[in-house]
Amino acid sequence: MNLHKPGPWLLLASLEVLFLVHLAEFLYPDYSVSQNYISDLGVGPEPSRSIFTVALIGFGLMVLMAAALIRSEDKKNLLWFFFGLSGMGALGVGVFNENIILPHTIFALMAFAFGNIAAIYSFRRVRSPFSWMSIILGLLGLSALILIASGNYLGLGAGGMERIVFYAGIFWALAYGGNLLSTKV
Repeated sequence: MNLHKPGPWLLLASLEVLFLVHLAEFLYPDYSVSQNYISDLGVGPEPSRSIFTVALIGFGLMVLMAAALIRSEDKKNLLWFFFGLSGMGALGVGVFNENIILPHTIFALMAFAFGNIAAIYSFRRVRSPFSWMSIILGLLGLSALILIASGNYLGLGAGGMERIVFYAGIFWALAYGGNLLSTKV
């Protein structure tokens, strides 16, 4: 695995955050994926709080590494910019828990919005059918973000709707990282 390429970093970042967020949920007594926001893990009991914090900081740093590597390969490819903003957002969510309302909200919005925008932007950089899946996942994530902002949870609860945003972006980043690993450059 070539760590001088963005693919491994995106793949590892996505797997790491999925695994650790789920672990934090399992260890948090009475946690509800429907009713609790993901960031509730960052202010919950130990060890959930520490696991969540490590997950978001690690994810943010690895996405920033991928962004830097994408930029070094092709400065005209703005995907690095969207990944960079999303990675900074995730890092900020890990540093500023939800009790620090304004910075946390700004960073969460950056992570969610720019991660899903990256998926849409990648449409012209990947082959079909992955290009269409990228658009679908990006639009799904952004649509769910708009629904959350408007208070419409479609019966999923606030946590359930937030997970639509989260999973759309993370599943795409996981697939994109794998796609980069399988592409000969």
